[in-house]
Amino acid sequence: MIIAIDGPAASGKGTIGKRLAAHYGLRHLDTGLLYRAVAKSVIDGGQTPDNVDAAVAAAKALDPSRFDEAALKGPAVGEAASFVSAIPQVRAALVKLQRDFVATPPGAVLDGRDIGTVICPDADVKIFVTAAPEVRARRRAMEYRAAGKDGDEATVLTDIRKRDERDSNRSASPLRQADDAHLLDTTDLDVEAAVAAAIAIVEKCRTS
Repeated sequence: MIIAIDGPAASGKGTIGKRLAAHYGLRHLDTGLLYRAVAKSVIDGGQTPDNVDAAVAAAKALDPSRFDEAALKGPAVGEAASFVSAIPQVRAALVKLQRDFVATPPGAVLDGRDIGTVICPDADVKIFVTAAPEVRARRRAMEYRAAGKDGDEATVLTDIRKRDERDSNRSASPLRQADDAHLLDTTDLDVEAAVAAAIAIVEKCRTS
């Protein structure tokens, strides 16, 4: 079974993806980490995230087994990831890695921004997770503060709105809900309720 989860930043898609994978005994890939890793590599190399050559080289050299997830979760890396993810050559370089991950039995749960539309258009289940920008900013700010990073909510909200704009309007694989994806709005849901709603969607798809 392949489950594709898409949605904007801090909508809850990553948490839902991990929980669905555990529930159904599937592997999980947070594809946003791929773009964050590319961004961090570019920054660490002293380049700006809109440097196409540096970003493409980083994408081709990517080794997911060496990811330091904590280092990739910072706000600066997230902001830079929004730029590198808009580079068509970078997205092309990472498509094979994602599809190879999906192709390994017994299946997988992938979350990102173009999973149901580009990476896994034939996924068994597609879920588009969203939430109000203000709620997403509050969640992300809390994550930053819990990790000892700057978590000013107003600043995070501004960044989230800018990222939504870039992700939705980029030429390469823009963020959008697939025509056959189920919408899951987590604005008024806590984690357990959101996961339960996602499981209900999967079960409905399996029995239909």
